[in-house]
Amino acid sequence: MEPTISRSTVLAAGPEVVWAIVTDLPNMGELSPENVGGRWVGGATGPAVGARFRGVNRGPGKEWRTTVRVVECEPPRWFVFDVRSPIGLRVSRWAYEITPTADGCVLTEHWYRVGNKFVQRYLGPIVTGKADRPGFNAYSIEQTLAAVARKVARVA
Repeated sequence: MEPTISRSTVLAAGPEVVWAIVTDLPNMGELSPENVGGRWVGGATGPAVGARFRGVNRGPGKEWRTTVRVVECEPPRWFVFDVRSPIGLRVSRWAYEITPTADGCVLTEHWYRVGNKFVQRYLGPIVTGKADRPGFNAYSIEQTLAAVARKVARVA
C-alpha cells in the first residue's frame, strides 16, 4: 500500500530519541493539532505489534474517539498503526519512518487513506467536521513534525 501523503523533517537527534517521542501515543496531544491523547488498552503499555490504543481527537465543535491497533513495530525505525472509527470501520493508517543520518535522523510521517467511499465521503466529514481530510492531514503532518522538532530541541 502506498501512502497518500508523506512529509519529512531532518532532526538533530538519534533515532532512539525520536522513536520514544512518536511512539508515545498517550502524549500525542502535545504534538498533533487534532489528537489530544488517549490511553493504551487491553493490557498494552506501549508500542508493540497488536497493541491497542484508544485515542481522543478534537476539532472545531467536535470530539470523537478512535481505536488504534499497532500493525508494524520495528524500533527505532518503523511504527505503523491502523485507526478505526467508534463503530469499528477502518479509516486510516499512519506510519512513522525514522532513517538515521550522520547528524541525527530523518523522520517521515505517512498517512494512508483507507476505508470505503462511505467513510471517506460521508462518515468522516460528519464525525470530524473536515470535508477535505487529505488537505487537513497534510497540514496536520506538517504541524506534528514541527512539534516533534521543537520537542527534540528541548530533550536532545
